[in-house]
Amino acid sequence: MRVGLVSSAVPLIQGGARFIVDWLHEKLVERGHEVETIFLPFVDDPRTVLEQTMAFRLLRLDAFERVITFRPPAHVVRHRCKVVWFIHHIRIFYDLWDTHYRDFPETLATAGLRETIMQADTAALREAHRLFTNSRIVGERLRRFNGLESEVLYPPVAYPEIFTEGTRGDEIVCVCRMEAHKRQHLLIQAMRHVRSGVRLRLCGVASAASYLDELRALAAPLGDRVTIESRWITEEEKAAALASSLAAAYVPYDEDSYGYPTIEAAHARRATVTVADAGGVAEFVQDGVNGLVAAPEPEAVAAAFDRLFLDRALAASLGAAAEATIAARGIAWDQVIARLLA
Repeated sequence: MRVGLVSSAVPLIQGGARFIVDWLHEKLVERGHEVETIFLPFVDDPRTVLEQTMAFRLLRLDAFERVITFRPPAHVVRHRCKVVWFIHHIRIFYDLWDTHYRDFPETLATAGLRETIMQADTAALREAHRLFTNSRIVGERLRRFNGLESEVLYPPVAYPEIFTEGTRGDEIVCVCRMEAHKRQHLLIQAMRHVRSGVRLRLCGVASAASYLDELRALAAPLGDRVTIESRWITEEEKAAALASSLAAAYVPYDEDSYGYPTIEAAHARRATVTVADAGGVAEFVQDGVNGLVAAPEPEAVAAAFDRLFLDRALAASLGAAAEATIAARGIAWDQVIARLLA
C-alpha cells in the first residue's frame, strides 16, 4: 500500500511525537509498504496557529492510498482515506486552558480563537476513515471537547529487544525532554527527603535554558546524589542506564499517554515511579502491581524511592509485572499496523 504519514513537529526538538511517526514509517517499510513521511513545522503560537493549520489543509496528498496523521493540526489534511492516530490536542486551547501552562491572557479574541480551533478540529476529525488515540485519556478529551468516539491504539517502541535486565543498581532513571510540565524538578525536590542511599539520574534536552538552570540550582546542594545529563542520549545509552538502574521515574503533569519512558523501562523489567496526576501514565502503571503511584508531592515521591531501594525484591517483582503488562495490553507493531490499515 502507498502510505503517507503526516504530522507536525517543533523545529529542532526530538521526542515521542516524532518517534511515533519515524518508527511507524520503519515498521511499514519492513512489511513491504511504500511510505513517505511529511513533517511541517508547528509551534503553539496563538498569533499564527490558524495560518499554520491552513498549511496542512492545503496539502495535496492524492499520491497515497492511505494517509495517517498524528500530532495536530495534521488531522486537518484532506484525503479520501484519512486515518487519524490522535496523540493530543493543541492543549493550551483545550485541557490546559485554565491552568498556569497557558502563557497568554484570556480575552475576547483568544476565547474566540479557542472556539474556532475547536470547531475546526471537530469538523476535520469527523472526516476520518478511522479515529484512534494513543491512550484512554486522549480519547476522553476527544469525547469531552469534540463529542467524538475513538479507539485506543497504544504505541510500541521501535526496538524493544535492546532493553535488557541487568544488575539492579541504586539509581532512579528518568529519560525524557526536560520541560516544566515533565516535572523533573519534582524528582529533584524528592531527593531532599529520601532517607536511603538512592540516587537520581536525569537525561534529556531542555528546550528552555531557564528550566535547566532551575534544575541545576535545585540539584547543586545534593552533590553526586543527582546526575543531570542535559543532552539527547542514544538508544544504546538509554538501554544501558535502565539495565543498571533500580527503577525508572516519569512524573509529567496530565500526560497524553503512558509515555515512552514507562514502556522502555518495562521492557528492561524496571518498574516506574509516577504520580497520581500524571494522566495517561496511570493507564499502564498500577500502584503496587507493576510500579508505584505517589501523590505529586516531594515527600511522597521520596517515600516511593526509598521503598524500592530498601526492598529490592519488591523492585524486581514490580519490574517483572511491568514487562508482562506490555503483552497483556497488546502493545505490538503487528496489532498497530493491522488496525491503521484496516
